[in-house]
Amino acid sequence: MLQKFFKNKNISKKLKLVLNHTIIDKTLTYALETSTLTKRERKQLNIFERKLYRRILGPVYDNEKENWRILTNEEIYANIKKTYYNRDNKAA
Repeated sequence: MLQKFFKNKNISKKLKLVLNHTIIDKTLTYALETSTLTKRERKQLNIFERKLYRRILGPVYDNEKENWRILTNEEIYANIKKTYYNRDNKAA
């Protein structure tokens, strides 16, 4: 069900990111509150998170190479940070 939601083009990227943060991130944090994660499990969670962000943000067009490409990890984190920073400023 969430897969269809995150692929839906009619829902804004910003809303998808906010819902991801409020539903998925909070649920995982709450569910894992009492358990300890191994290094491998943490790595798998980070991979899942980046995969979800790539699905939400979609590919970008590279004018220099004139083709579509996926976002790098650094671009993903910069985009997410910018989105949450802008959201917090508007709420204040």
